[in-house]
Amino acid sequence: MQSIIYSNGSQECERARMLLEATHEEVREFKLDVDFKDKEFRAEFGEDAEYPQIALGLKHRGTLKETIQYMSERGMFL
Repeated sequence: MQSIIYSNGSQECERARMLLEATHEEVREFKLDVDFKDKEFRAEFGEDAEYPQIALGLKHRGTLKETIQYMSERGMFL
């Protein structure tokens, strides 16, 4: 399954990438000011959205914390 991270280069974004790579996910990282602008990020995810935003497959899962909870509930860390 492919994972997508919308990243601003923060430590939280780096943690997200490392976690997804450690769980054998194929990771595609979109970087702020390289692949998209903050205005586009806010239009897509909302004015209060935090970095990173993560999608697993074709489904948006949210922040790193929300993604970890989703993966944990589905036994994806085994």
